[in-house]
Amino acid sequence: MKKKYVLVLCSVIALSSCKSLYNKEYFKPDLTDDKVSLSVKKLHKKLYYTSTNGFAIGHQDATSYGIGWNYSDNPNKIRSDVNDLVGDFPAVYGYDIGHIELAHKANLDDVDFDTMRKLIIEAHKNGSIITLSWHLDNPVTGGDSWDPTSAVSSIISGGSEKEKYNLWISRLAQFIKSLSYKGKKIPVIFRPFHEMNGAWFWWGESNCSAEDYKTLWKETVHLLRDKHKLHNIMYAYSPNKLNPNDDYLKYYPGDDYVDILGIDIYDFNNAEDYIKSLNHDLNLVREIAKEKNKLYAFTETGIEKIQTPNWFTEVIYPNIANSGIAWVLFWRNARLDHHYMSYRGHISEEDFKKFKELPQTLFQKDMNNLKY
Repeated sequence: MKKKYVLVLCSVIALSSCKSLYNKEYFKPDLTDDKVSLSVKKLHKKLYYTSTNGFAIGHQDATSYGIGWNYSDNPNKIRSDVNDLVGDFPAVYGYDIGHIELAHKANLDDVDFDTMRKLIIEAHKNGSIITLSWHLDNPVTGGDSWDPTSAVSSIISGGSEKEKYNLWISRLAQFIKSLSYKGKKIPVIFRPFHEMNGAWFWWGESNCSAEDYKTLWKETVHLLRDKHKLHNIMYAYSPNKLNPNDDYLKYYPGDDYVDILGIDIYDFNNAEDYIKSLNHDLNLVREIAKEKNKLYAFTETGIEKIQTPNWFTEVIYPNIANSGIAWVLFWRNARLDHHYMSYRGHISEEDFKKFKELPQTLFQKDMNNLKY
């Protein structure tokens, strides 16, 4: 009798806990994983309320390195170019796990995976959100992601390199399983095989069929979710900016396999074209996301070297304000000739400080103060 009472009590507590997540404004979403962790459910809710208040500011490799510094040179100090400039860290951290599949010590940008794990845990502990991209090598040729040799058909069921891909996924799964804080798995947003409507990656347009791409996506989800029992992941789908005849959903694997819709759009020193793409593409993504009851985000952007002094306040902000995106991720600050975020002494320094104070830009402290 006592055992039965305990079971009933636990069930009541569990139901009450789940019920408290949802309200008249925020309904229970249909996520890719029916067994998804509570931390992911809370993250989804957090992102929903982020999108109603503004958008979280993200930066790729935010604390791994910046202009003139590298975490490995001073591992006792957590630093970022963003924090150096405005006294707050990004609300979203992007990391790339390319070369995890090869069991390398560091990723393709020379970020040590043990360091990455430490920085992910630190970011999560402080309230920021983690997104993972994957520039994996070509499994057929051994070339990098930018080797366009067809390979997708070789790593899906029946393909000659299927077992290799299964091994690669197991290595990826092992890394994601290692991301924990206080005994709980850290929720991550996984954004694999991005920009598939472009031709530069081996999984991209003209390098594989849309049907094979969809199969690869689905089989990847099944491996991570069902075989490796990873329940701390949300999956994000993110094509590149759309050409006039592009179909945003051409490679879409289906509502049951995607949690977040995204898009990558860069400014190639042509503000007029960039703004046109922002307005068209983000509006389209918003319409599709609303129809499908999905979150959506601006999953990659930036202008290399930021030579437009007021780019943040006059080019990007007016065109993403009130867009409903959950976050915007600026690409990495690798070196003086390859950076996408402002830093001390940069021509855009004062503009970025103004950008930080605008009503819809949300940084780490803002996210911690978010009511949801």
